[in-house]
Amino acid sequence: MEEQFILRVPPSVSERIERLLNENASSSSEEASLDLSFSEDGRTGTFVIGNERFPASLLDLPCVMESYKTYDDNVLIKTADVGQMIMVREEGDPTPEEVEYRHGLTPPMRDARKRRFRREPDLNPELIQVVEKHLLNIMSGGTASNVGVGLVEPRKAPVAPAAKPNVPEEAKNDGGEPERSETDDSDDSLDPEN
Repeated sequence: MEEQFILRVPPSVSERIERLLNENASSSSEEASLDLSFSEDGRTGTFVIGNERFPASLLDLPCVMESYKTYDDNVLIKTADVGQMIMVREEGDPTPEEVEYRHGLTPPMRDARKRRFRREPDLNPELIQVVEKHLLNIMSGGTASNVGVGLVEPRKAPVAPAAKPNVPEEAKNDGGEPERSETDDSDDSLDPEN
């Protein structure tokens, strides 16, 4: 598979890039140069087009996207999984504070991390460390600390006499036969046994 990323640039820069890609190779090399370099942290850098410099940041997308290409407009071939985006900003634009980009690439994925994905649980890191310490102690053959041991006697439940089920007796008419409802006189053609 190929290695790919998303390059998001301001509209003025995108027009210049499009012009550079559409022009033939006869233009001067200084005007047609593109360069992208990152500092040691690997997240901030500089995008150079011609003689202009723009600040850039490497951001993680909220979800991994698949990239496809086609040769015949019928069959799609997967070329890469894209999980990062290089965002080129204008000189005055603020630097993103977080490493992960809040939004996806399309309008339905706006604020995707907050709206579409499960929130991370609110866990106390100190509690996690204490539980991990107790668990490692138990696994190594020790016992957990701050645990009280006591004897508990089971309670005996009182035995109640068995109650008769609450079943109403069938009403009988004067002839000694049970009364029949209208549903008992159903059509025999609907009976599955016939």
